[in-house]
Amino acid sequence: MTERRHDVRVRRVYDEPRVEDGTRVLVDRVWPRGLAKERAGLDEWAKDAAPSTELRKWYGHEPERYAEFRRRYQDELADPEHRAAVRRLRDLAAKGPLTLLTATKSVERSQAPVLAELIKRGAGGAA
Repeated sequence: MTERRHDVRVRRVYDEPRVEDGTRVLVDRVWPRGLAKERAGLDEWAKDAAPSTELRKWYGHEPERYAEFRRRYQDELADPEHRAAVRRLRDLAAKGPLTLLTATKSVERSQAPVLAELIKRGAGGAA
């Protein structure tokens, strides 16, 4: 049995959409400040894939907390609400390129790469 590798990318929602983005999904719980819905160029908004409000507030994008944030977020992704959202994202990725979008300035220390990795793996707590 061969493992399917999905083309999953992460970008800022404020960046101009690109043709190669494929399906564009916002993975933040709150709508990005100052961004008109028409300008976002979204296909979906996956609020249920985002970290809980409590976890997001605790993390506060403090770089020294990222490893622990990542661990806690992976735990959250194993709960039923998140599992269904991750399954939906996997289904989208199976159909073609998927771009996970976030409003955070530091995309590499956000939930988006954690989700992208989980989708690419196709297994784990959120299977």
